[in-house]
Amino acid sequence: MNENRTTSTTAAESRPPLTAGLTGAELLRWYWTLDELTGLARTMGIARHGGKTALTARLAAALDGLPLPAVPARRRPATAQLADPVDGDTVIPPGQRCSQVLRRYFAEAIGPGFHFDAFMRDFIAENPGRTLADAVAHWHATRPDAARPREIAEQFEFNRFTSAWHRENPAGTRAQALEAWYAHRALPKPPGTA
Repeated sequence: MNENRTTSTTAAESRPPLTAGLTGAELLRWYWTLDELTGLARTMGIARHGGKTALTARLAAALDGLPLPAVPARRRPATAQLADPVDGDTVIPPGQRCSQVLRRYFAEAIGPGFHFDAFMRDFIAENPGRTLADAVAHWHATRPDAARPREIAEQFEFNRFTSAWHRENPAGTRAQALEAWYAHRALPKPPGTA
């Protein structure tokens, strides 16, 4: 990751204030946090749910006076979640979240190295009717794939940046990474990036 993107911008160029006076193109040129985008959407009376990518698309359309993209349906109301005690025979209900109840069970069943990774989050979300013992078996079966480096999804730009920064600066500190992140996000996005 190149943290010196100034070659395509002038030294005087800086991130504008996030207001309803921007154009959609200008909104898309810069990095904005979800909190910043949510604040603008609130000010403009635009639906704020659906994730950062969907919210950014709605704001860009509104700023340019274009029809707004479809607003994704809100999540279904919360369903009953598992409560202690649970064991290997406990069935995963529809809508179960990766809760502290599950974390405690898996840490005991798998060991202190357990964490909810993408494989386990997907298993819990996509396998209602299966048991927690099935989930433990899934954890063990996915360890070879989990050990391989994976691409961090685009919507997690901070995580992508800091991961790449630490690869390039293995002796760097968290404070240095954050300083580099703030400098990075203050610059326009390179052409062709989302």
